[in-house]
Amino acid sequence: MRYRSEHKAEIHQQIVKDASRRVRAEGLSGAAVSAVMRDAGLTHGGFYKHFGSKDDLLLEALRDSFREIADTLSGVVAREQSEPPWKAIVKTYLSLEYCEHPERGCPLPALAPELARGGRRMRGQILAELVKYRDLMVPFMPGRQIADQERAFFAIFSTMTGAVEIARLLPDSSAQEKVLAAAKDFLLRSF
Repeated sequence: MRYRSEHKAEIHQQIVKDASRRVRAEGLSGAAVSAVMRDAGLTHGGFYKHFGSKDDLLLEALRDSFREIADTLSGVVAREQSEPPWKAIVKTYLSLEYCEHPERGCPLPALAPELARGGRRMRGQILAELVKYRDLMVPFMPGRQIADQERAFFAIFSTMTGAVEIARLLPDSSAQEKVLAAAKDFLLRSF
């Protein structure tokens, strides 16, 4: 059977998208090659036509995750013109909806501890993706100068990441909401 020339690229993107959602929802081991390929309607053997290794898939999935959350947050900023952009980002990131759906959110609260244990090569490539993410978010941060905005990015995103991680540990939504609300209130009053 002959496929359109775009078919391989479409399948590749489908595999990456599925792996991206799986790793955020289930951790790095959640993107088992067999499960990702099965969801794409392919065999395990077809994996190597698209990726050199599982690490290659994981890196592409992380890249996709950072791109997706940056697009989401940029979209929130574009729609919410009545307040400073960083406040719209904080309110979105620290929402219960976002907390309850890690598969659609930032990879940092979902994967930071696992990524920190990754190999040197992988951590270097993850750092490159984090730098791109930072560069996309810094223009939305409070501060008059770039250095101030970069400091604000690290303070705001570190606080939000930690708050989401803690909230996801809690057994019910009312407890989660308390953690998220406390972090949100703190951040919105701090800058």
